Amino acid sequence: MKVNRAKKKSKGIKTFSTVRNVAVLICIFAIAIIVYIYLYTHPIRPVFPIKHIAFIGNKHMTDDELRAFAGVRLNESLLAVSGKGVSKQLLKSPWVKAVSLRREFPDTISITIEETEPFALLDKDGHLFLIDEQGKLLEELKDNSVPFLPVIAGDPFKEKEGFSEALNLVKLMNTKGFSSERDRIEVIAHKPHELSVRVDETVVKIGTGGYEEKIERLSQLEEEIKKMGVSVDYIDLRFADKAIVKPVRDRVIK
Repeated sequence: MKVNRAKKKSKGIKTFSTVRNVAVLICIFAIAIIVYIYLYTHPIRPVFPIKHIAFIGNKHMTDDELRAFAGVRLNESLLAVSGKGVSKQLLKSPWVKAVSLRREFPDTISITIEETEPFALLDKDGHLFLIDEQGKLLEELKDNSVPFLPVIAGDPFKEKEGFSEALNLVKLMNTKGFSSERDRIEVIAHKPHELSVRVDETVVKIGTGGYEEKIERLSQLEEEIKKMGVSVDYIDLRFADKAIVKPVRDRVIK
């Protein structure tokens, strides 16, 4: 009899313990639901919520475009914004060269942008693209307004060496002020040794290397040709010891 009573007592204790555990789990679950509903209907306000996002230094990109890249949202906590993360996101745009971020308590984040300056135009298969000085595409021009920049005609993906030489030539012409003194400059970038430039209406065969000396010779030749009043078909500067000028009737200037 004592053994049976002990077994019944032990069984009763286990049943009570199981019921208690289930009740505890139900209570925890119910409390979790209540907390979730409360937080959903009464969200916790962030510390120093962002009310203003200011962009400084942007000319080509709009504030909305920059905001989309940055990923910063209004009412987000100023303390939660990662300067490194925002910079990384903004630098994904080819237009953005450098970024600096400043928190202005209590509610403003200020982002200063250093934009990439357009270096030249790329004419690829009849489509015009703004490019930077490394040849990276910035954007395609969709309207009829074309800024005055030197034009590089070619395919930077298929003619890498010729395109690289064309960039070097344009850099030198910009540095020397040669580009700004002409109405139109178009560099034909195919094979490096075939590099040529259309300066206004005159075709100039440049070839590879020695660009500084060749540009100086071209400037001198232009003055001579202007004085003579000759209509020029092309100028060939590929030779070290002479410049060939082909007018309507062949003429060689040594």
